[in-house]
This record gives sequence, C-alpha cells and structure tokens, in this order.
Amino acid sequence: MLRNALEPWHLFLILAVVVLVFGSKKLPDMARGLGRSMRVLTSEAKALKDEHPTEAAGAEQPAGH
Repeated sequence: MLRNALEPWHLFLILAVVVLVFGSKKLPDMARGLGRSMRVLTSEAKALKDEHPTEAAGAEQPAGH
C-alpha cells in the first residue's frame, strides 16, 4: 500500500501547493527562519550532550567497582 508513497511527482505537487498557499515572496523568509531554527536546535542538542559527559561515562561502569 505504501510502497510508492513518495514519488518525485508527489514532491513537485507538494512544492506547487506550498508556493500557491504562501506565495513566492514569503518562501525565502520561511526558509531562512527554518534554517535558523535548525541551527538553534542542533546547537542546543550538542550543548545538552556535552553538558553531562561524566554521567554517561559513569553509567557504563559497573556500580560495584
């Protein structure tokens, strides 16, 4: 049923609908905002990962040693 769920013409159709709904003038602003959001998300995820490196290392060692 979902074997051919996302074919190239589906992507073209989705892109055409987005351009019709939002207009071509707003698309660059939306893409810029999406890029900023992705950068913030990745930097926050990296900061969260780097925040507790000793806890992750401590969890790998047995508690009795």
